[in-house]
Amino acid sequence: MEKIIAIANQKGGVGKTTTAVNLTACLAELGKKVLLIDTDPQGNATSSFSINKVELENTIYELLLGEEPIKNCIIKDVMPGISIIPSNVNLAAVEIELIGVKDKEFILSKEIEYVVNDYDYIIIDCPPALNTLTLNAMTTASSVIVPIQCEYLAVEGLSDLIHTVNMVKERLNPRLDLEGIVFTMYDSRTVLSQNVVENVKEFFPDKIYQTKIPRNVRLSEAPSFGQPITVYDTKSSGAESYRQLAKEVAERK
Repeated sequence: MEKIIAIANQKGGVGKTTTAVNLTACLAELGKKVLLIDTDPQGNATSSFSINKVELENTIYELLLGEEPIKNCIIKDVMPGISIIPSNVNLAAVEIELIGVKDKEFILSKEIEYVVNDYDYIIIDCPPALNTLTLNAMTTASSVIVPIQCEYLAVEGLSDLIHTVNMVKERLNPRLDLEGIVFTMYDSRTVLSQNVVENVKEFFPDKIYQTKIPRNVRLSEAPSFGQPITVYDTKSSGAESYRQLAKEVAERK
């Protein structure tokens, strides 16, 4: 059975796109067929696979406006096992353009039905906001992975996100569930990182991934070279951590 996972957090800078891109790459390494959907107008997940955002004609923007069917918007085989529905800055206008459109929160979920059986996993990179784009991701997804930076401000926003997930589950998508919480930018040498982990474990003991993504310079550098970490520095601690996370995700039924 295919899994559709939204990578979401209403706070920016917590490693959402890094997690979406590298989890996708590591699942593909495990032999899975993965579709990555970029729903962030910044298009960073798109450019992380060396795709020129500026020159794209068919993106998630055209899909949401009904100008192109989903199959025309998929760039196939950007790497072995990986296809992507790209994004660019045009997507920033979609909120306004969809005003008054009936069931606009369900556009992506309806389109995904045409291709869902072609993939083992569909990963959706969400923007750092609760808007029409994030709602489309959550009505499409079967579960949500929440990356959390190891700092107190990031933890404060977690309860808001969980509230959002529960609200979407109650009102829009009954099958949506919290897949898990993954700690990013983790530094085992600091008391702060350890305290953040312990605080979150108190509230969500069964939802914490064992794998913690460390602070890693190579992870930060990889997007500027248009490569996931598995290609940019396959032996780095960042690459190994995302491989372990992918194994955990694949093992969860």
